[in-house]
Amino acid sequence: MTPERLARLNSVLDRRQPDLTVITHFVHKQRNTSAIVRNADAVGIQQVHAVAAREDYRAFRGTGMGSHNWVQVRRHDSLAQALEAVRAAAMQILAAHPGEDACDFREVDYTRPTALLLGTERAGLDEEALAAADQCILVPMMGMVESYNVSVAAGIILAEAQRQREAAGLYEHCRLDAATRQRLFFEWAHPQLRKFCRERGLAYPPLAEDGELTDGPGWYASVRAGTAACEDHREP
Repeated sequence: MTPERLARLNSVLDRRQPDLTVITHFVHKQRNTSAIVRNADAVGIQQVHAVAAREDYRAFRGTGMGSHNWVQVRRHDSLAQALEAVRAAAMQILAAHPGEDACDFREVDYTRPTALLLGTERAGLDEEALAAADQCILVPMMGMVESYNVSVAAGIILAEAQRQREAAGLYEHCRLDAATRQRLFFEWAHPQLRKFCRERGLAYPPLAEDGELTDGPGWYASVRAGTAACEDHREP
């Protein structure tokens, strides 16, 4: 691994925001979901929640894998499942929806643990989603069209979240817990070895300060001998 790549991986991990996320509610177009995940990565989000049918999610995974190298997307069968996950992290839920009670997206505090809830462009968010939201927000429009593309709206709102968090110093120190950071560094630095370990249920081998395996030959020998430690790598 080059020193430049090592520094880049460490820099990105140290700016991840574990208390900021996005929930997409049946955003069916794969290009929109992929663009939202890309936006999420750009502002330091590590996990996105996608409420989607299995067939829609499989199609999305097949077309939008680029940003998946850096952002975990958790699929949920229902909005209730996604909401349960973010409420367990004590996040406020902001619904991007231009209702009468919606406020300008710049008027809310994104330094709080926050989940941005997004619906489809045509149908928007349903009553269940709106009832679950703590606040509806909107991006003011000055033209004839009524709304931005959902991925564009996500980018605009998340850019404001980044601005507020940067001003509050939330990107200045690592906010991931040590175990999560260590796991993500390994998976980002060694994607093929990650796949190898996952397929065989093996624990990730330890890494040295330069990002390489501490004892690569010894670890591979233990794998061949069947003595390497096993571990459950299933994502939550």
